[in-house]
Parts: sequence; structure tokens; C-alpha cells
Amino acid sequence: MRIPTDSDFTSRLRSPAVTARVGLWLGICFGICFVTGLVSHYAQDPAHPVPFPASPVWGYRVTQGLHVITGTAAVPLLLVKLWTVYPRLFRRPERGWRQLLLDATERGTVLVLVASAVFQLASGLANSAQWYPWSFSFRTTHYAVAWIAIGSVLLHVAVKLPVIRDALGADVEDTAHDRPTATTPGVLSRRGLLRTTWLAAGVAVLATAGSTVPFLRRVSVLGVRSGDGPEGVPVNKSAAAAKVTASATRSDYRLVVANGDRQVSLSRADLLAMPQSTHDLPIACVEGWSASGTWTGVRVRDLLDLVGVPRGTDVHVTSLQESGPFTTTVLHASFADDDRTLLALALGGEPLSIDHGYPARVIAPDRPGVLQTKWVARIEVPA
Repeated sequence: MRIPTDSDFTSRLRSPAVTARVGLWLGICFGICFVTGLVSHYAQDPAHPVPFPASPVWGYRVTQGLHVITGTAAVPLLLVKLWTVYPRLFRRPERGWRQLLLDATERGTVLVLVASAVFQLASGLANSAQWYPWSFSFRTTHYAVAWIAIGSVLLHVAVKLPVIRDALGADVEDTAHDRPTATTPGVLSRRGLLRTTWLAAGVAVLATAGSTVPFLRRVSVLGVRSGDGPEGVPVNKSAAAAKVTASATRSDYRLVVANGDRQVSLSRADLLAMPQSTHDLPIACVEGWSASGTWTGVRVRDLLDLVGVPRGTDVHVTSLQESGPFTTTVLHASFADDDRTLLALALGGEPLSIDHGYPARVIAPDRPGVLQTKWVARIEVPA
């Protein structure tokens, strides 16, 4: 099999003029993905040196929606960019130590960038579909590789900045930085290729954005969990999958609220007899979907007051679910003290369905859905 050479790639479409423009938008998508990913990672972190805000209530919904939408848009952008730069992998190394060093750095950053970008996009899309064909922790690995990806992007831009600046400042048909062999017209003009690329990215966004933007759900054919579920709120994990059907429906269910030696045990009837609050709050998950619901229940702050928990205290919430990474979660003080944080008993005016967390679940403003513990058994101040 003959290894291709630079002369085998003659299309004028494979030009820095095209690469720079696609790369600009790819960099914007990667930047938004990275920043919103940091927000999501911090929101799920048990330790919050700086309190995560409970307002605006839609904050996490927007940031995580942007994270998944821009990640999806990056897929066609990355494919087109890789196609335009593919011939550079086969060019001869530069002569002279300085040029050779720059060439090696460029190729190295491209290698790391491509590998990390492909991993991030592929694993992110798999996570959106809740498909995990691997044994490593998605959250920690995705977070670590994100730093590698953004670092390689910044280094690559630094190496190529003169070419990028010139290419963006000139007309898209300019040939100043083209390879000498890039002389054959493509099936599209350069502007036609760019328009097609923007269209592909737009279609990818429309096909998935309905998970976050309700009025797009009819056209978001690839949107995951776009409103299906009791009371119009999707379900990530059912009671059957969590193996809590029997324990959640027992007549002797009791919620335990504890603060050291002080504790109370409350049945669902006891909880229903307490003052009830109703709030419209979204629930948003790391997979990118979100939905709003009208939740009714007891303020968590009222429950903590029963056992004398002072304000400013983080508490642990434990589920009836016996196994899994989020059977016990930390409800930070910024949420526990917020009057909109509920131990919800009803959704949309109806008792909670068992798949939404019956007999009781936590719902707090601006909080990742994975931390909105269902089938709550215990709320306590950690020892």
C-alpha cells in the first residue's frame, strides 16, 4: 500500500482559508463546552469552597444545555476541519532546527488535539444516550481529558496564529497559504463548503436542542428524553432499575431527619400534614435534557428546623436505593437554606409517581438532576 504524498491532494478546498474559518467556530464551541463543563463538574463536587448559587433557578439548565448543544455542533465542524488539514500529515518534515521544532510541535498538538477531541465528543454523545461501553468513570475521565483538549487547542492556536490571522483577514478565496499542489477546483466553492458546514452544524443542533428547549422538541429527532414521563418530566432511572419498588411502597416508610442525638421519624402522612410549598422548578441532567415541573412538598429548611440544624450547615441526603454513586448526596447550605428547596411529595398537582421518587424526593433550584435525590430515606448532619 503506497503512502500518500502531498501531491495526491489537489483540491483547493483543502486550504488554510477554509480551515481557519471552520477552526474559529470549532474553537468557540470547544470553549463554551469547556467552561460549561467546569460549571457542571463543580456543581456535582461534594466540596464547594465557594457556594454554588441557587439562583437563577434555570442556571444549570442553560449551562448544561449549552454544553451538550455546542458539543453536538462541534462534531461536523471537527470532521470538516480534519478533512481540510489531512494532507499536512503526509508532507515532508521541515529543514532547519527551528522550523523542524515548530513542525514537530504543530504535529504533536494536532495529534493530541484530535485524539482528545474525538474522545470528548464520542464519550459525551454516549453519555447523553446513557450508553457506557467502558469501565472507567465517565465524569472524572471526561473532566481530565477536557483539560488536555483545551490545552492542546491553545497550544495549536499559538503555533498557527500567524497563518490563522492572515487567513481570517483575507478573502476566503485567497491562495497565499495554499499548498502548491492545491490547484484543482472542488465540487463546491470554498464559500459553498463553509455554508454546507454551517448548515450541518445547525441541523445537528436542531436535532438535539429539544432536550433543553421545549418548543424545538417536535424537530429534535435525536433529543434524549424530550418530555416523555409522568407529568411531562422525563425519568432517567426507574424504581425498578434502582430496585426500590418494594421499599418505597412499604406502609411503614419513615423519613428520618437527624442532627446528632436529635432526630425525628416522619411517615408520608406526617409530611403531608406539615405546611406545604409549591414552586415551579426545572430539573436538568448532565445528559443535556431538562424539563420544568410544578413541585409541592415540605421545605427542607422546615425539616431541618425540627432537629435544630443551624443555617449554613451542609447535610447529607440518603436514598432508599442501596447501591450506586449517588445513593447519598451532599445538600449544601446554599440549597438547604433556600425556601425553594423542597422535599417534594407531588408533581403537577398529583402525588409523585414512584419513578419520580415516591414517597419523597429532593428538588432544589439550579442543581444537577443527578443530585436531586429520589426515594429519600434520611436527611442528616454528617458526623
